[in-house]
Amino acid sequence: MSTNFYFNNIGASQEQLLIENLVIESIKIYGIEVYYIPRKRINFDNVYSEDDLSEFNNSYLVEMYVRNVEGFEGQGDFLSKFNIEIRDQMTLTIANRVFDEEVGSIEGFMRPREGDLVFLPLNKKIFEVKFVEHEPVFYQLGALQMYDLKLELFEYSNEIMNTGIEEIDLLQTNFSTALNNFSILTEGGLELRDQDGFSLVLQSFDIDLQDNQADNDEIEVEADSIIDFTEVDPFSEGGSY
Repeated sequence: MSTNFYFNNIGASQEQLLIENLVIESIKIYGIEVYYIPRKRINFDNVYSEDDLSEFNNSYLVEMYVRNVEGFEGQGDFLSKFNIEIRDQMTLTIANRVFDEEVGSIEGFMRPREGDLVFLPLNKKIFEVKFVEHEPVFYQLGALQMYDLKLELFEYSNEIMNTGIEEIDLLQTNFSTALNNFSILTEGGLELRDQDGFSLVLQSFDIDLQDNQADNDEIEVEADSIIDFTEVDPFSEGGSY
């Protein structure tokens, strides 16, 4: 038997549009404005699922709802063997139609993508999209109205930043060490600049100038007298290679 025609709203487009409008209006009222920054992949490695030459060239101001009510999720300030790591996570909700109109129709993709960035002007932090949940609410009236973006604090690794947002573009200016992105090498010292003229080295220096106070050679000589890997195997009880 088929369901009751008068009470089945699964295929009712007007009710679906009503719910979608209410979702968009609610996010506009209770949400915040953020910048969605698509990632442009230049040389994607299918084995490691990463792209060391990614670029971020565009930014789009959209409204999203913050699902975290008691602060950031994740491990927070985490003390590892390398140093202190900040592993803040958060979840943002964006309406499907808003994303399609403001970002997707311009960039040419249908939904938010893992690897893209979200910049929060509220605290001036950049988060990376780790996972996109396209069914945060299970088919209200037979349709999906929103995406949930699972975000983690972004770790910069020499990507090219040209978004037009100063707080983001300064990442490349201050921290980039990718020599293949340099386009201008001046004759006075070693002043390096990127494609847009931003200086990637904040002060000039002479590569031939050595520090007289450096003790690298002394440390190396002393280390050679302590451990010798040429004749004796240091990982056994007196054996040899």
